[in-house]
Amino acid sequence: MKAAVISAPGKVEVATVEDPTPGPRDVVVSVAACGLCGTDLHILQGEFAPTLPVVPGHEFAGTVVATGSAVTELVEGDRVAVDPSLYCYECHYCRIGRNNLCEGWAAIGVTRAGGAAEYAVAPVANCVKLPDHVRTEDAALIEPLSCAVRGYDILRSAQLGTRVLIYGSGTMGLMMLELAKRTGAAGVDVVDINPERLATARTLGCSGAAGSADDLDRPRGWDVVIDATGNAHAIQDALGRVGKGGTFLQFGVADYAARAVIEPYRIYNQEITITGSMAVLHSYERAAELFAAGALDPEVFISDRLPLDRYAEALSRFQAGEGRKIQVRP
Repeated sequence: MKAAVISAPGKVEVATVEDPTPGPRDVVVSVAACGLCGTDLHILQGEFAPTLPVVPGHEFAGTVVATGSAVTELVEGDRVAVDPSLYCYECHYCRIGRNNLCEGWAAIGVTRAGGAAEYAVAPVANCVKLPDHVRTEDAALIEPLSCAVRGYDILRSAQLGTRVLIYGSGTMGLMMLELAKRTGAAGVDVVDINPERLATARTLGCSGAAGSADDLDRPRGWDVVIDATGNAHAIQDALGRVGKGGTFLQFGVADYAARAVIEPYRIYNQEITITGSMAVLHSYERAAELFAAGALDPEVFISDRLPLDRYAEALSRFQAGEGRKIQVRP
């Protein structure tokens, strides 16, 4: 089969690799679409995957074409979206229900061959069957949505009337915008230096959109400030925008070397909470339900659909900040 392969830091190509075979409790999925995200760039930089080469792609959906000997839940022809998370279920964090912090954490498309390929293997337990009205290729959006749902689990910001500020109006920032509206926010403002992306935030109904928070009228700051960029400069600015008693959520994936300065006295004196959200935890199935209920419009969120042969180009375009969600389709 054809697959994108990251063979060394900075090196990616589409190559022919062996077809996957399922274990007893696995299925083989014919991939309909695979989304790209910041994690893929980190893998390309040699940060996330402990060993290379690896086939990337942790956001994917497709059709089951083979099942393992002990699989009874799915049959060939079923359409599924795949949760890429792989946990050991034995370490301290798994035993206390914090599986996303697993000491042996692994993921399809990060540490094991993923969906940037014609076929991918997944445990049957990680597959969610799609309802008839959901297009298979659109369902690749469920994985990033499940990360956003996890972010709001951390925030527990369902309190009505909160004021939210989001840094970044790429795919993840826009998803956080959509969920903020659903959790009863009184207003959701968005900051981004990309005018095209800000225009999409306006289309989705944000309260305000600007290239700098200085251009937004909130002298007391915001109740919830979310970084969805991973950019050190944006994070530093965002920390200063949290109002008294407010919360800052680090949601974007920053480089390992990124640094920000905090003011301990301000955190104490103004009772500010600083927290983070890592990947997926008990949120994939709920994201699938939200997606099926129309929480996101795929035509808004998916800006580019490229063939798998153009995977390197897709990564370059994503890195340059072009478009919104970029997908490759085998």
